[in-house]
This record gives sequence, structure tokens and C-alpha cells, in this order.
Amino acid sequence: MITPSASAPSPRRRSEKSRSATLTAALELCAESGYGKVTIEAIAARAGVSKKTIYRWWSTKGAILLDAVTELVASASPLPDTGDIEADLRTHIGSLVRLFTSPVVGPAYTGILAELLHDERLARAVNDELVIPRVVLVYERMRGAQEQGQLPPDADLPLAVEMMYGPLYYRHSLGRTFPDEQRIETLVAHVMRAMRAPGLS
Repeated sequence: MITPSASAPSPRRRSEKSRSATLTAALELCAESGYGKVTIEAIAARAGVSKKTIYRWWSTKGAILLDAVTELVASASPLPDTGDIEADLRTHIGSLVRLFTSPVVGPAYTGILAELLHDERLARAVNDELVIPRVVLVYERMRGAQEQGQLPPDADLPLAVEMMYGPLYYRHSLGRTFPDEQRIETLVAHVMRAMRAPGLS
């Protein structure tokens, strides 16, 4: 005898499938047509879900795309702990640059940055869901390196995190070219040098 659980997916599994399809559809449409032309109706049609389902989870297309970008950033920009803080930061920043310049994530992230200027709720969500987790991730990795003696005990870690991420957000906000591998290496080296310089930590 086939039980109900064996014959049909659970509601939770169906919900996750619909959510994943919605995030994928939003990213695809944004890459194809640009952020401004993406609509909830188009996302629902591409994902094969109802608008009611979408509005149960998100209030705007910006919120949908933020969730999609946040998930990709979390999975595609690791911060390893190899025992070499400088090399680990180069790996992390390099993966972020590749992600934000990809044809899938780039248009969505650019659109979100433009939208948050007049959407206070989205701006708070970007800060809470995307920015702060990245800041905490790098801060904790730097603090671990500090405890291992790789960084001075009086180094200003919050400032160092801002110095690391600041150029990336600046370049993206102004539509400037992201740094290449050599520039990333230089950026990380300068931040490390600043933290280790007497009187500047």
C-alpha cells in the first residue's frame, strides 16, 4: 500500500521547490531584460507559481532578488581558514568580485542598489541580510588571525573590514570596473600593511 507521504511531496518540500523556482526565475529575467523590466507577473509565469504564492513570501521584486543574491553570496564567497589571513582574504574578495561581475548576479545586485535609495524597507534588508553577515564573517576571521598572532593585538578590525569592502561597493555603485586579481592582491596587501603599521592600528 502506498502511503500519502510516499505518493506526494510534503507541503514543506513543495514550498521549497516553489521558492527555489521563484528565485531562479527572478535572476534569469533580470539577466535577460534588466532589473527595471522585471515584474512579479513575469516571475510567477517563469517559475510556474501563482502571484499569491510569491506575495506570501515577498512584497516586492527587490525582496525576491535580494534573497536570491544573498543565497548565492553565502554559498559562492567562502572565507577559508588556512592559517594565512592574507591569502584567505584574497580568496574571499576574489570570489565576491567574480560573483558580482557574473551575468546572473551583476544585473540583480546593481538593480537592488538603485532600488534601495527610495525603498527604506529594502535598504534595511540589504544591510541586515547581505552587508552585516559579510562584515561579521570577515571580522571574525580577522579576530581569529589576531589571536593567532598574525595581526597586531591593537589592530582596528572594524576599520580594516571597511577598508576591505569599501572599494568594492564604491566601484559597483558608480559602475566602475571591478578590480582584477592583481588589484585584489594589492588591496588586501595594503589593508594588511595598514593594520601592521605602528601608530595606525
